[in-house]
Amino acid sequence: MTGPLLDCIVVGGGPAGLTAALYLARFRRRVCVIDAGESRAAWIPVSHNQPLFPAGISGTEILGRMREHLTSLGSEILADKAIALARIDQGFLVELAKEAAAARTLLLATGVVNHQPDMGAQIHRDAVAAGLIRYCPICDGFEAKDQKIVVLGRGPHGVREALFLRTYSQDVTLFCDPSAIDDRSSTQLAAAGISLIKQPVACLTVDQAKILIQTASGARLRFDTLYPALGSSSNTDLFLSLGGSLSSQGCIPVDSHQMTNVEGLYAAGDVVQGLDQISVACGQAAIAATAIHNRLRDLDGFGDP
Repeated sequence: MTGPLLDCIVVGGGPAGLTAALYLARFRRRVCVIDAGESRAAWIPVSHNQPLFPAGISGTEILGRMREHLTSLGSEILADKAIALARIDQGFLVELAKEAAAARTLLLATGVVNHQPDMGAQIHRDAVAAGLIRYCPICDGFEAKDQKIVVLGRGPHGVREALFLRTYSQDVTLFCDPSAIDDRSSTQLAAAGISLIKQPVACLTVDQAKILIQTASGARLRFDTLYPALGSSSNTDLFLSLGGSLSSQGCIPVDSHQMTNVEGLYAAGDVVQGLDQISVACGQAAIAATAIHNRLRDLDGFGDP
């Protein structure tokens, strides 16, 4: 794609990246999205918490509609992976797996990667597609209401998730490393009526449309829904390569206009600290795109007096 200098390159083709690019295209900016096809949104079998879709909508359909909207405005989505960034006099150079591109500004919407439970990759994919494994109780806890829920957790995060899910079901079980559970957590879980199993999971699989867990002691337990609470890792390598510094939570810090601590570099979506929700990501993207447009107006001498 190496060619004319763009106004902005958006790295990441999930809801945040596509929303930012849409706003920039409507600001009549030359924008391109670099999409490696790794958006977590594609894993959503059906989302029921998206406004305007009371019957639900799949993650792939959300992304498909957003791509169609953006390309209808003439903007390009490159199916490629950004592998390196560099500062240049005019802005930023993005090295891709297949080519390179340059822009005056850059927006990272690179998201995060969930830490998955130890099970076969195909079994995991099928279980997510069937709604047996869920990663976001805020998104879809309502769909698991009154089910037999198990949380596979690590430390305080697992405890918090189990307590949160108690909103939806009276039958919640937490598997957790005993060394990560203090007396206060044990008391909280007991008061909420949450079963705590301090045994390692020897085997985790799916059997007859149920989550099947075999404990180290040989017990075989069945559940309707599994919520892994094993944490996630933010995709921040590109940001760090430009000298950026992360927050204490390992996310990209931004100001009120979504600009990072690297001048001219913006970020939005799950890679930024905040509530990991599509609606939040889209809001951050709208703020970032508007700030980018105004920044470019100022640089071109057309800013506000």
